[in-house]
Amino acid sequence: MKDHKVKILVTGAESQLGKSLRMMSYPDLNLTFKSKYTLDITDKKEVKQFFKENNFDYCLNFAAYTNVTQAETEQKTCLKVNVKGVANLAKAAKKHDFTLIHISTDYVFDGNKNAPYSEEDEINPLNFYGISKFMGEEIIRHYLKKYLIVRTSWLYSKFNRNFVKTVLELSKTQKKLKLVNDQTGTPTYAPDLVEFLMFLITTNEANPKKNYYGTYHFSNEGEATWYRFGQKILSLAGIDNKIKPIDSSRFDKHVARPAYSVLSKKKIKEVFGYKPRKWEKALKDFFNH
Repeated sequence: MKDHKVKILVTGAESQLGKSLRMMSYPDLNLTFKSKYTLDITDKKEVKQFFKENNFDYCLNFAAYTNVTQAETEQKTCLKVNVKGVANLAKAAKKHDFTLIHISTDYVFDGNKNAPYSEEDEINPLNFYGISKFMGEEIIRHYLKKYLIVRTSWLYSKFNRNFVKTVLELSKTQKKLKLVNDQTGTPTYAPDLVEFLMFLITTNEANPKKNYYGTYHFSNEGEATWYRFGQKILSLAGIDNKIKPIDSSRFDKHVARPAYSVLSKKKIKEVFGYKPRKWEKALKDFFNH
């Protein structure tokens, strides 16, 4: 580790990941949180000025446009955050020599593989959100050598809107919920992803001669459909509402989503010896904390 505390800028402070990180303790790291109201990453001039006046070792980019359905009709807004904003940060990282850590998604894949996706698998997003996230990745690769792109999936936490909270809300008013049973992925508990990102930073700092830069996959272990995930949520919450499995064609006709988007964690196991816990275990933690 360096003599000084490692300085980390966190953009998207109001995101699930940003709020989860705020609740966790990392006294050895110097964290600066910025929301879109205090640092608008889509504003080129603002970003330039900010990095001219402040220096960091890392930027954790949690800022993202994540509404998959609305992205189809709000393409300009989606591109502004997921592509233009990322480009502004990548250019700043190149100029000021800090490491950019960026969160991407399982939705860069088309879901036709039926086996966990590795970092090297072919990219073929089915929806505009997935396209925008892949464009952001490519911009980072174009500008930088010092970057970490971490793809994740089905993120949930105590904060903001997410599947777990939606299921719990719906269960208050609907005796029988309808959940999609023909899409398979892996739920990821936001604090688990934050922990992995902090591990990446400290490992990178402790091994300056090693090159850990590149793209990684992180989610919890195992797989589930939204239907099975929903069953587990209600079971752990002690709610006995029924759930009816439905096909995705009945849920959201306007947006294509991958039928199978489980991410392989083989790379992080081999490179770091890092083993994420099973999604069921992480979900229990959501209810216990």
